[in-house]
Amino acid sequence: MKKFIYYIGILALCFLPAACSLEEESSTEVEKNKYLNDAKEAQDVLLGVYRSTIEEGMYGYHLSIYFSMGTDISQVEGSTTENFRILPTNAYSASQAEVQTSWASLYTGIYNANDFLERISVKMDSYNESDKQLATIYIAEARALRALYYFELVRRWGNIPLMTSTAMSNQHPSTFVQADPVDVYKLIEEDLLYACDILPYAKDDTYRSSNDYRFSKGAALGLLAKVYATWAGYPIQDTSKWEAAAKTARILVESGKHDLLNDYEQLWKNTCNGIWDPTESLIEISFYSPTYSGNSDPVGRIGKWNGVKTTVDAGRSGSTAANVQVVHSFVLDWREEAKPDETTGISPDRRQNLSIANYKHGHNDSKTGAVYLDDYYLAASIPNDNTATALSKDLDPEKSQKAKQTYTPAKWDIDKYMESIPFINNDKSTVNWYVLRYADVLLLYAEALNEWKGGPTTEAYAAINKVRKRGYTKADGTINKDYSLKEGLDQTAFREAVHKERAYELAFEGHRRLDLVRWGVYYETVQNTYNALKNWWSSANYVVYDYTEKGKHELMPIPQREMDLCTQFEQNPGW
Repeated sequence: MKKFIYYIGILALCFLPAACSLEEESSTEVEKNKYLNDAKEAQDVLLGVYRSTIEEGMYGYHLSIYFSMGTDISQVEGSTTENFRILPTNAYSASQAEVQTSWASLYTGIYNANDFLERISVKMDSYNESDKQLATIYIAEARALRALYYFELVRRWGNIPLMTSTAMSNQHPSTFVQADPVDVYKLIEEDLLYACDILPYAKDDTYRSSNDYRFSKGAALGLLAKVYATWAGYPIQDTSKWEAAAKTARILVESGKHDLLNDYEQLWKNTCNGIWDPTESLIEISFYSPTYSGNSDPVGRIGKWNGVKTTVDAGRSGSTAANVQVVHSFVLDWREEAKPDETTGISPDRRQNLSIANYKHGHNDSKTGAVYLDDYYLAASIPNDNTATALSKDLDPEKSQKAKQTYTPAKWDIDKYMESIPFINNDKSTVNWYVLRYADVLLLYAEALNEWKGGPTTEAYAAINKVRKRGYTKADGTINKDYSLKEGLDQTAFREAVHKERAYELAFEGHRRLDLVRWGVYYETVQNTYNALKNWWSSANYVVYDYTEKGKHELMPIPQREMDLCTQFEQNPGW
């Protein structure tokens, strides 16, 4: 990936007590005032605003993986709440360090965006005409980033302070107040509407020297549609926003500027190898570097925490812990809908085999003398079962139940997809992360039309069936079976179909928990999933059931440190 040039003297969010002397602050201001003298320098600073996305508290780990478990499709490995399991099982408190880290990372990103916007608005008056044009685009990018950061905050924490300038952030914490979430959504809407108006589509961009992994008009439109759909749902439930969501998504769909990739698997080949393809990727976080230096380039936990269980491949790559595990009732439901072939295990819905790893990778280690089989079914008894017996056990719900609780996501299979691994590490990787894909927008479009019109329209059917068609298409382009949804569904039945399709298409990509919350069914889904698992196998593990409370875990707690410093804050319900 491109190395970001960090902004001199980027300041941390001033929710923290002042720690710098006046002399240090003055020196920082002097250095910053010397910068942004032309569009090139402005772009360098803007890339620093983008840099917040790769932090561990952001998409490097927390927002992508760690905060996304405890649903009907994924859970953390293990049967306790010890160590890293405490947060994904909902057993944590407001003092949990990761909650504070992500809160601070998001507000640092907002501060940096505000700082950039304030400074470039002054500096650009002295730019030449071509640089002014670029500066206007950079302003739109910074506002889109600020909108993204606020969107993550408001949909996860709900009751948050709204900082629209650096001066507001620099006030004493005791003066900070929480904004009405509606006002936060209004700022997000304003920023994204501006970005939609100013930014070019990725494929039409002749202004920026590179728009790789940066906001374009398509990204802004797609994110705005998602914002409206969330605004329409729990807890605000402003159902008038369904119309706005549908109309915004329609602009993107009818533009013809983005599309689905022909091959679903290509998405994961791309993200594991740092291949930027804006056809379907609208917002993507890049961790990829072919020459990772060990300290200068960002890395995340993608493909390590949420990858396929893998032993060390000596001299090539580290092990993969695979701490995200697939809830097996989800496997059974998907197999019921798209039953795998009994002789091959391949489902007519190709996404099923590409999303769920019912296998592990093993590598021999010449140094230690450890000997492993290569890829093998988790349900198999090693070394007794041949392939046919192993597959039979895998497809039989009544066999190898314990092993089936260790299935993992398959999308970020480093061992399978990564062509060149730049460094050996058991915990970190250079695999990229999709924040928003065009497929997500198509499904939001179908959902919004159904909610707005009181039932599915022709366009709603077309949108969801486009996604399903790709799912049921083989790599060679042939279609496995009739993929279309049944015609004549009423609003409730179509809504349920969309909810299922979002699980299938976007499995483990960080959307499910937030979807369940905005649909107002998070607690009920946890209860239903527990019952489904116990009906399948009485000893099934689903720890999140023991700790999830209705009216509490729909939102995260305001970090305790902020509660202590910001004396006017009120804690979220139940915390």
